[in-house]
Amino acid sequence: MRDEPFDVEALLALPRLSGLAVAPDGSRLVTSVATQDRKHKRFTAALWEIDPTGATAPRRLTRSKPGESGAVFARDGSVLFLSSRPDPEDEDDNGDATRNALWRLPAGAGEASLVAAPPGGVDRVVAAHAADTVVFAASAHPRTDGWEADATHEQRRRDADVTAQLFTEYPIRYWDQYLGPRERHLHAVTPADDQPLTAAPDLMPHPRRALDEARFDVTPDGATVVTSVWRNGDDPRDRYRDLIAIDVATREQTVLATGDAWYEAPACSPDGRWVVCVRESRANPEQAPQVTLWLVDLQTGEGRDLTPQLDLWPMNPVWAPDSSAVYFTADCQGRTPPYRAGLADGRVTRLSARGAFTDLCPSPDGSAVYALQSMVTSPPQPVALDPSAEDQEPRLLTDAWQGPRLSGRLERVSVTTDDGVEVWSWLLLPDSAGPDHPVPLAVLVHGGPLASWSGWHWRWSPHVLTARGYGVLLPDPALSTGYGQAFIQRGWGRWGDVVYRDVLSAVDAVTWRPEIDAGATAALGGSFGGYMVNWIAGHTDRFKAIVTHASLWDLHVFHGTTDVGVWWEQEFGDPYLDDERYRANSPHLHVGNISTPMLVIHGERDYRVPIDQALKLWTDLRRHDVESLFLYFPDEHHWILKPNNIRLWYSTVLGWLDQHVLGREWEPPDLL
Repeated sequence: MRDEPFDVEALLALPRLSGLAVAPDGSRLVTSVATQDRKHKRFTAALWEIDPTGATAPRRLTRSKPGESGAVFARDGSVLFLSSRPDPEDEDDNGDATRNALWRLPAGAGEASLVAAPPGGVDRVVAAHAADTVVFAASAHPRTDGWEADATHEQRRRDADVTAQLFTEYPIRYWDQYLGPRERHLHAVTPADDQPLTAAPDLMPHPRRALDEARFDVTPDGATVVTSVWRNGDDPRDRYRDLIAIDVATREQTVLATGDAWYEAPACSPDGRWVVCVRESRANPEQAPQVTLWLVDLQTGEGRDLTPQLDLWPMNPVWAPDSSAVYFTADCQGRTPPYRAGLADGRVTRLSARGAFTDLCPSPDGSAVYALQSMVTSPPQPVALDPSAEDQEPRLLTDAWQGPRLSGRLERVSVTTDDGVEVWSWLLLPDSAGPDHPVPLAVLVHGGPLASWSGWHWRWSPHVLTARGYGVLLPDPALSTGYGQAFIQRGWGRWGDVVYRDVLSAVDAVTWRPEIDAGATAALGGSFGGYMVNWIAGHTDRFKAIVTHASLWDLHVFHGTTDVGVWWEQEFGDPYLDDERYRANSPHLHVGNISTPMLVIHGERDYRVPIDQALKLWTDLRRHDVESLFLYFPDEHHWILKPNNIRLWYSTVLGWLDQHVLGREWEPPDLL
């Protein structure tokens, strides 16, 4: 690990690992590694092979300008992946940067070959463990029969220069895209070795919007696909995710789990008998949701709670190779550990207590669980765990992607609030901080709000701030996950009351320290974190500067313009019948109290928190003579993803903080 200064350039230079898959014989792993392109305009991902034993260095498997992602292993050891690269066998194919096709890389040496290129693109693929069946999701225009008809219909729209859409269902958009005009379908195929598919059996010919954003899996024999599906009630607020099984041969559907809940992230057991998924109960303004793992017997259809005693929110379950246990992750006390839940006794074992884990990947022989592990102080790295050892130290598989050694010191701090609840935070201080050199403090409020500061963060890197000389506080106030159901319930629907007071209590807990300059503090946040700093701005002038990104400002307007506004009715109720909770928690009603300088940042393509929130916030601030700037990204959405935009984001934020917290002269960032 190198000792180098850590700044925005160092952050952007770090390889970004995501996804992990293990070969059927356990001899190799594949991960996706994203790096900047040569012009620093975008991140491009490539697939890399990792030796689980660590005997050989990682080896790059793919190389193309569009990049590759979504890798899974087929039964024969070949790697299936998604890419919009052109087909080298087709002289007329120049590729479509907006549409991924399905590709296969042979188990031995050789070039990747095209498996399927439906006109609407492929967005996810899974493969059976004991059969050659491959299941993938692709989108097609309604009332078209097959890919050729879909392509013809799309060409007619292009020739007519028509981009209009007619919507008949709610919602009409999600995160950064409108839902349509194509609809998502599931296809089950046995790929041929010699030529790409021109058609594929459709498991749900008329899905409407049932499969939007659904995750799915296939049984080992390839006979049954298990997927979540949207179900709408008579009222638009009645929106659920059911769990269904689809017979690949007959297309017959069987409902596995339904009712007043959402069922997501299904995983089929290696013995073909079980499916496990995440169950989230439907919430209401008086009761926060509850999350557990739900186990369904595919033979009898009976379901049960696999983790009834777990006071955490389990995520992303995967199976042990002998089907005797389920591995999963869950936020816990500022970390996201891996866990093992036994089917026979229900015993839950925490495998490691350090860091945040993703992409759990059990080896086929049951000897290890592979994963990506990050910490607040280090980006994701591939590691191996003993499948049954408790609170172990993972084994690093390779140091090929480790970055520079980060300076500063990280502490776990807590405060007991007025109602007797302990609120925890991470505090990161630069090496220079001390009684003789107190440092300014930047308070970063996380988004969600059902989330936690538990690992590495690409978007809000505290290390860029500490390298600039700031201390950074990462509080987990009420509604944060990892502290039990009661901690979530405590802040449910009380954003401007309990959550706000928790954040200020966390700040009070550290600003008395001699290493902190209590008179030089700033508050920053995005999404819900942006909401919270907006609320802070209207209720206290203790901070010298505010940075609010993709933030909620007017909750009543937000309900009607966000992608799925009815979700928020679970917490705040129906605003058409009673908008009391919206008014009680809406920051815009307190604009007259704001005197703190505010930097507003927003992306045009953000549909979760639409740009109308930033436009109204900006107008309200200017009309009330609040010193403010508005950094606008026409080509970004809820996150800032392009490298040069990230550079502008950090340079603007740091310049704003330096001006108002440190009293330095404002200098507009380069390229603005």
